[in-house]
Amino acid sequence: MRSRSTKTTARRTHNQPTVASIELDERRAIFVVSGTQGAGKTTVSSLLARRFKRGVRVSADDLQKMIVSGTEWPVAAQTTLNSPDFDDEVVRQLRLRLHNMCLLGRSFFDAGFAVVLDDIIVGDRLADLRAELSGVEFLFVMLNPSKEAVRERERQRGTELWREWEWLTESVEQATPRVGLWLNSSDQTAEETVDEIMSKAWAEAKLS
Repeated sequence: MRSRSTKTTARRTHNQPTVASIELDERRAIFVVSGTQGAGKTTVSSLLARRFKRGVRVSADDLQKMIVSGTEWPVAAQTTLNSPDFDDEVVRQLRLRLHNMCLLGRSFFDAGFAVVLDDIIVGDRLADLRAELSGVEFLFVMLNPSKEAVRERERQRGTELWREWEWLTESVEQATPRVGLWLNSSDQTAEETVDEIMSKAWAEAKLS
């Protein structure tokens, strides 16, 4: 995803304001930003949280990194998350980080913050997410750029993670209920994606 500083004056459509000129939003919500590996979740979720007067981003990856001994990260495989191809400990830690992410999100939200949760939520993990946020209305956003766009973004970063994780795109498109707001962000900058989220999510992304 093409990221730009909020202070730059890079390409914008006619009369479209820069992020720095947008008045910070005083509303509160819990957003969940999902998508395949390389979809731009980190950049978009960080920029989205900064659109609010009181905004917080909670990263599931950062929570897993808190396990300094015994962490078990998923490894690439031609399968879907939560399948038997991941061993029991990997599945347990995936659910644990989801649980802790949602706990933190609820805590910050109750303290008056807009919250953006960032994790790969595909397939059965959407049901797990809804269980963890039971009783809370939240806004679910799926970033769904094309495979070609993900490959190009990684090429620009000098990485090729898509070779190991491209199967996740299939899990997004074929195994994940199409609920909330789905965005084809292939031709958007990160800021343009956030603009679209801010304009559509309140009406189209709500789950409970």
